[in-house]
Amino acid sequence: MAPSTTSQWTVEGTSGFDSLKFTKDAPIPSLGEHDVLVHFHYASLNYRDLLITTGQYPFGTKPSVVPGSDGAGTVEAVGSGVTRFKQGDKVLPIHCQGYLAGSLTPAAAATGVGGMLDGTLRQYGAFDEQGLVSMPDTLDFQQGSTLTCAAVTAWNALYGLESGALKPGDTVLTQGTGGVSIFGLQFAKAAGARVIATTSSDAKAEILKKLGADHIINYKTDENWGETARKLTPGGLGVDHIIEVGGPKTITQSFNAIKIEGVISIIGFLAGKAKEEPSFLEVLQHTCVVRGVFVGSRAQFEDMNKAIDVNGIKPVVDEKVFGFEELKDAYQYMWDQKHFGKLTIKID
Repeated sequence: MAPSTTSQWTVEGTSGFDSLKFTKDAPIPSLGEHDVLVHFHYASLNYRDLLITTGQYPFGTKPSVVPGSDGAGTVEAVGSGVTRFKQGDKVLPIHCQGYLAGSLTPAAAATGVGGMLDGTLRQYGAFDEQGLVSMPDTLDFQQGSTLTCAAVTAWNALYGLESGALKPGDTVLTQGTGGVSIFGLQFAKAAGARVIATTSSDAKAEILKKLGADHIINYKTDENWGETARKLTPGGLGVDHIIEVGGPKTITQSFNAIKIEGVISIIGFLAGKAKEEPSFLEVLQHTCVVRGVFVGSRAQFEDMNKAIDVNGIKPVVDEKVFGFEELKDAYQYMWDQKHFGKLTIKID
């Protein structure tokens, strides 16, 4: 018999990490005809999750939401009309439950898990069968729990613009060692691309080398790292793809690095705000494409999972694993930037 209650976290207000509240026996609603009840084993965190607790997330959230977009689990029960999954299947939720394929719409963008819809930081959660994908066969639950947001975002950045999709021999620039950047490095190397990675740490630089980065630039000691990156490309023509996670404080360097008709994918603003930001004239001056990336579709998720299995890609997971009731500590650990790769939570 399917469980009737679940342990879960919710976000109550915007006072920071103290807004996180733990409940041991929240009721589980009855399953609808097309619902799938997922028993979560692991979840992983994203910068987005931290911002939601402070009210700084620029997209919509609902009151008392269960946080977390990333998680992996097994199907506990299914509604009478479910055809895509059966009990015991290993599944992952898609980030925007209404974004199945094609172009993102405002309606689909408003279906973000852990924001507008209840997320993964709970033992059990019900999802429409259309909002789930099968977990890659070659990954375990901890590894699978890292894919929904960061991995799909990186995949979309490299392949989402069909006219500028990544090709063998291209050069990709990644920034830092967060989840999106690491996945971007791994996907680029699997595709036969050259990767230039930036970091501020010699220790992290060594790990980036082991992951296959061809060149590493310390952005703390090289303030003009964009120009340095350009010089490292064939003929000094510039970088084909930039996974831009820093935001206003790094975008100028990205413009300095980009190739004519290259693609800069704007993903985040980890470096914070800047007093002065480039204008739209910078795009014209550098004759490049600048696109915002908001995770990706279910179709992209499924394509990415195939590539993960075929290429044997293993997500990079931080050695520190937090227990389910240690969630506030996990948020602080991530806020302090102590993590490398994805930070995971063991639920059950």
